Amino acid sequence: MSDNSGNAGTGRSEQRQRGLEMMGKVYGFDQADGTGDYFAHTVDHVFGEVWSREGLTIRERRLLLFGAVAATGQWNIAEVQAGAALANGEVTPEQLHEIALFLCYYVGWPMGTQLEMTFGKAIYKQKKAQKEKEAQQG
Repeated sequence: MSDNSGNAGTGRSEQRQRGLEMMGKVYGFDQADGTGDYFAHTVDHVFGEVWSREGLTIRERRLLLFGAVAATGQWNIAEVQAGAALANGEVTPEQLHEIALFLCYYVGWPMGTQLEMTFGKAIYKQKKAQKEKEAQQG
């Protein structure tokens, strides 16, 4: 089977392939293809088009996203993004703390404080995973 997009045999469009690859880069793991409209819009458009555009790096996009999720109180998204940023080496724990402090002045102290606590959870999880990995290795 061929879809005439350079992905012969996969049945994937070029946009879907680009989206899956970008999603893997953003989150630090390979994303399996999926089904349904929600998955298609997420992978094909959010990651295949928006995150794949030239002009900003993944890190720069993620920093902008931190501001957006802080302003809208999307703490679960902030935690996922912070964990991925730490795992990908895009930010340090110290930089996350600085981002939260900086955003306190723009989104309000309560929202910035919640972001700080959310980042703290992501940092804790990352450090715990690192310790577990080190323990397994030796």
